[in-house]
Amino acid sequence: MNADPADQRKLLDLADLDARIHRDEKVIGNPPQAERVRALIAQRGTLSQELGARANARDDITAELKRLESDVAVVDARIARDTERLAASSNAKQAQGFENELVSLRRRKDDLEDTEIALMERLEAADAAVAEQEALIADTNAQGAQLSAEAKTTVADATTRLEGARRDRDAVAASVPADLLALYERLASRGNGAGLLQAGACEACRMVLPPSDLNVVRRSQTDEVVFCPECGAILVRTEESR
Repeated sequence: MNADPADQRKLLDLADLDARIHRDEKVIGNPPQAERVRALIAQRGTLSQELGARANARDDITAELKRLESDVAVVDARIARDTERLAASSNAKQAQGFENELVSLRRRKDDLEDTEIALMERLEAADAAVAEQEALIADTNAQGAQLSAEAKTTVADATTRLEGARRDRDAVAASVPADLLALYERLASRGNGAGLLQAGACEACRMVLPPSDLNVVRRSQTDEVVFCPECGAILVRTEESR
């Protein structure tokens, strides 16, 4: 195939625009922040599970403390009742029985209050553990929100660039002869469509051409369409190719 060298050079613009379009489409489909956002979502799930466990432990302590407070209230009521009975009793034996029971009840109350103090200390520690986990989740959410906002900005910028690149590509493609454009499109769909021959290397695949192939290319007519022997792209020759 033969094509005007100026038209062949337009293929370099197409290749550059196609590369930009591909990059921006990739950014839109998977912005650079996405992987970290996914990691934070997974991290939040793990943290939430731990928060649930800590909250359950705290609730168990709270329930146990309420039962203990109820037991203390029962003991207090019995102490008040027996104290009244003792004050009203005129029977020495009966009075002794009340006194013995009051001693036992006060000992029971002391034990309950000691346990209550220990439970309150455990509850304080459990509250702190829950608060710590909630802070970690809040920090994770804040990081996720920031990254998500950054991702939206990144995608918006890429979308703007993509729209511009597509418009530019349409304009360039419209100025390329149909047969040359069809050849480029076919090659580009398989990998590299076109690349500049520079310093003996194909810029499309970055491979240096063997001397024998390079000589064949250099001996070709300027309007002849030649191909990279390594990647098959159209080799576009300019002043830089000499």
